[in-house]
Amino acid sequence: MKEIKEKIVNALRDFFNKAGFTKAVLGLSGGMDSALVFALGVEVLGKENVLPVLLPSIYSTSHSVSDSLEMIANLGTDHTVIPIKDVYDASLRTLAPIFGDAPFDVTEENLQARIRGMLLMAISNKQRRLLLNTSNKSELCAGYGTLYGDLCGSISVIGDLYKTEVYELAKYINSEKHVIPDNIINKPPSAELHFGQKDSDALPDYPILDPILRAYVDEKKDLNAIIDMGFDKKTVGRVIQLVNSAKFKASQLPPKIII
Repeated sequence: MKEIKEKIVNALRDFFNKAGFTKAVLGLSGGMDSALVFALGVEVLGKENVLPVLLPSIYSTSHSVSDSLEMIANLGTDHTVIPIKDVYDASLRTLAPIFGDAPFDVTEENLQARIRGMLLMAISNKQRRLLLNTSNKSELCAGYGTLYGDLCGSISVIGDLYKTEVYELAKYINSEKHVIPDNIINKPPSAELHFGQKDSDALPDYPILDPILRAYVDEKKDLNAIIDMGFDKKTVGRVIQLVNSAKFKASQLPPKIII
């Protein structure tokens, strides 16, 4: 983890130096990924140059906001809060003639992510801050991300870290200095795009998902070889289908720091 952290910090510093920027912005959700990127960004750029933006919706839990504010206090940065409810409601009213009586589905979930991406990019433009992408490798491989929403950004900071590695690195950073609140590390991961949502609703639990992804994506093993590793056939087939279905997103992602 020490080497991984040094690799990310050095690459991120080099990226900003070459791009000619000194400031960054990111969406701080109260989740593990954005918390880790926030900590890394502050280490590279300094607390005065990183702006975390809280973009709560009606589906955001109270602890997502309170956990984010606790971490902001730990790192001593400025921040801003932009509730997205009004923009979300206005968007739904605009789309109502087209959507009609269609039930709530992933469309409305993605709309929230895209509103957040739009607002973050506006701040990026106006204040000359590069937007730090906060997606991890597990999500990127499985297609668990919204194009033009949470997948936008100038650089993918942790896009080469599987989710289980994200937790490991967060714990290592806290061993140096406790900046990431324990509740962020301990609570079940969620995109909070509908009430009660958890990542495990759409994906296998990360301790199962990540080894399958590593075998298929990194080691180029096929279905049978991965099953022979001891994984359930149905689960492996599902993960492989997720990866294959998401490949069209890969060419539209920001540049990624390779570990």
